[in-house]
Amino acid sequence: MQIGALQNLNYLNLFHNNLTNLVPTQIEDLPQLTYLNLSYNNVVSSNEHALCQSKWWNLSNGGSHHYCDWDGIACDGVGRVMSINQPRIYSQHRQLADLNFTELKRLKYLNLSRMGITGSIPIDMGGLQNLNHLDLSCNNLSGIIPTYIGDLQNLTYLDLSCNNLSGIIPTHIGGLQNLNYLDLSCNNLSGGIPYLIFNMRDLQHFDVSQNQLSGGIPEELGNFNNRFHVDVSQNNLSGNVPDILNSYFHVDGNFSHNKFNGILPSSICSDPPSCSIDLSYNSISGSIPREFGRLQYTNLSYNLLSGYVPSEVYNSFPHDILNGNRELLGLEKIHKASKSLLKIIIPLTIFLAITFVVGFILFGSFKKHKKSISEAREAKNGDLFSIWNYDGKIAYEDIIEATEDFDIKYCIGTGAYGSVYRAQLPSGKIVALKKLHKREYGNKFLAKSFHNEVKMLSEIRHRNIVKLHGSCLHNQCMFLIYEYMERGSLFYVLNYDDEAKELNWSKRVNAIKGITNALLYMHHHCAPPIIHRDITSSNILLNSEMEAFLSDFGTARIIDPDTSNQTILVGTYGYVAPELAYTLVVTEKCDVYSFGVMTLETIMGRHPGDLILSLSKTCTESILLKDILDSRLPLPSQKDAGDITLLFTIALACLNPSPKSRPSMQQVSQRLLSSNLPLAIPFNNISIQHLANEDMPIMQ
Repeated sequence: MQIGALQNLNYLNLFHNNLTNLVPTQIEDLPQLTYLNLSYNNVVSSNEHALCQSKWWNLSNGGSHHYCDWDGIACDGVGRVMSINQPRIYSQHRQLADLNFTELKRLKYLNLSRMGITGSIPIDMGGLQNLNHLDLSCNNLSGIIPTYIGDLQNLTYLDLSCNNLSGIIPTHIGGLQNLNYLDLSCNNLSGGIPYLIFNMRDLQHFDVSQNQLSGGIPEELGNFNNRFHVDVSQNNLSGNVPDILNSYFHVDGNFSHNKFNGILPSSICSDPPSCSIDLSYNSISGSIPREFGRLQYTNLSYNLLSGYVPSEVYNSFPHDILNGNRELLGLEKIHKASKSLLKIIIPLTIFLAITFVVGFILFGSFKKHKKSISEAREAKNGDLFSIWNYDGKIAYEDIIEATEDFDIKYCIGTGAYGSVYRAQLPSGKIVALKKLHKREYGNKFLAKSFHNEVKMLSEIRHRNIVKLHGSCLHNQCMFLIYEYMERGSLFYVLNYDDEAKELNWSKRVNAIKGITNALLYMHHHCAPPIIHRDITSSNILLNSEMEAFLSDFGTARIIDPDTSNQTILVGTYGYVAPELAYTLVVTEKCDVYSFGVMTLETIMGRHPGDLILSLSKTCTESILLKDILDSRLPLPSQKDAGDITLLFTIALACLNPSPKSRPSMQQVSQRLLSSNLPLAIPFNNISIQHLANEDMPIMQ
C-alpha cells in the first residue's frame, strides 16, 4: 500500500530508523495528519532551513496547534520552532555563533550537548525569554558565562558542564528563581560561589565540582525545599564545614577534596530520613560528634580529626570512612581503659564461684529436659526455616541459641543499619542473619524496608536471587534469615587482592551473566515488573563457586502502569541513574544504569567513577580497553577477550544519559547470546571510544 492512500492517518512516527533519500511528497497530501516524527533518520528535504514554514509542516487546523519533529527540531502548528534537541541539520556548525537565535523567540527546549561545538556562548541567546531547558554540556565552549543568563527567567534546567568555560560564576544566576537543576561542573571557573544561589528555594541539583573555585559557602544550608543534591568537590573552597539543616526530604552533599577546616557541627542533618555527607580530603579537626551516626552515609577520611570514635559512628559505617585521620583513637583503646573496672568486680568473683557450683547441678537436669523439647520440635515442624510453615517462636529460639543471643563473635559484616551473622542450626544447616541495630527498631522507614524485603523475596523465585528462609519482624527484634553465601559480597572480593585473583575473567563473566538473568526475570517475567533500585557490588553475593546472587530487596518496588511511579531518591551514590536526581520517576532503565556501573566495576576491579566522568568529556579516544582492566589478572584469553569486550560495550550502552537510549535487560540478555562472535580487531587495539560508538539496538 502506498502511504498516500492512508487518508485517515493522523499519527505517523518513524523515529530512529534507517530511512534515506527525500521525504515522500505523498505525505504533503495526507489531510488528517496531526503528528509527524522523522527524527534520527537520514531523510532530507529540499529546503532544510525552512522546515517549519513548508506547507506540510504547517498542520494547523482551525487554529489548533500540532507538533512535528525533524531530527530534533520541534515546531508548533503555525511554523514556529519550539525546541531543538541535537539536530542533525546543524551538525556541520561548530560554533554557536553560526546559529541565528534571534528568530527563535518561542524556543522552550534547547539541547546541543556532545556536539563538539567551540567558541563562546553568543549574546543573542539572551533573547530566548521562553527558554526553560538549556543544555550545552560536553562541548568545547570557552570564554565566560554571560551575565544575560540571569535574564532567562523561565529556566528550570541549566547544564553547562564539561566545557572550557572560565571566569567567575555570575551572580545573576542567583536570580533564576524557577531553576531546579544547575550543573557547571568540569570547567575552569574561579572565584567564589555567589551566595544568592543558596537562596534559590526550588533548586534540587547543584554541581560545581572539578573547577578552581575558592572562598567559602554559607555555614548553614537550610533554605532549600525537599530533596537537594549538592556537589562542590575538587575545588579550593575553605572555611567552616557547612551545617546542613533538617529541612530536606533527602540531601546528598559532596564537599570532598577541598580545604574546609574548623570542627564538625553536631546539629548536621538533625533527624533526617535520608542524608549523605562526604567530607573526605579536607582539613577538618576536632572530634567526631555522635550525631553523625544517624546519617545514611558519611565519609570523614583524610582529615585532621582526633579523639575517640563514638560507638554510634563506629558501628554504623564501614571503618574505611575514618582512614587517614592519624590522631583518632579507635574503640579498642576505649576497651583498654575499661580494664580498670576489673578492680571493682574482683570482690564478686567469690560469689560467682559459689553460683557456678549451684548452677552446674541444675544444668544437668535442664539439659535432659531440653533434649526432649528439641526432639518434639523437630518432629512437629520439619524444616524450621521454610518461610511457608516454620513456627516463629521455635525458630526464634533456635536463632538465639545458634548465635548466643547475637554475640559479636558470630558477626561477619556490619552495615549502616544492621549487622550480618553466621549461624549453624541444630540440623547442621548454615544460614546468614541480617539483624537491624537496636537503635533503629523505632525507625518506621527501616521497618517498612524490612517488611518490603520479606514481601518481595517471598513472592519471587530465581536461581540468581538470594533465597529468604524466614524472618522475625518484632518491634524489639528484627532479623531476616537467608541462605549463606560463603564468599561474601562482590565488593568484598574485589577489594582484597587474593580474593580478586581467584575471581578470574571467566568467573567474572559468569557473575555478570547471573545478575543479568536475575534482572531479566524481575523486569520481564514478573507481572507487574519489579525494580530493585539499589544494584551495587555490595548487594551482589557470591557462593563457594563464585556464582552471583542478587540480594537486599529492602528498596525494591513494583512498577504500577496506572501511576506516575514517582518516589523518593534511594540507592547508593555512584550507582544511581542521573535522571532520578531531578525527575524521581523510577523505571526499569534505572536498574539498567546501575547494572552498567556494576559491570564496569567487575571488569575494572574498582568503581568506574573516573571513567564515567571521562565519557562525558568525550576524551576516551586514547584510552585502550586493556589498560583499564583489573591489573591483578593477566590479560584475558581469546575466548574471555570476546566476552569482556562485549560486556564492556553493553555496559557503556547501559550508561547512556538518556533512559530511552539504554537497552532493556531483555536486549542485554539477547546480546550476550552472541558472545561467541570473533573480535573484529585485535583485543590490544580496542579503545573505549570504539566501544562507545558501537551500535546496540534499543527498543523504545
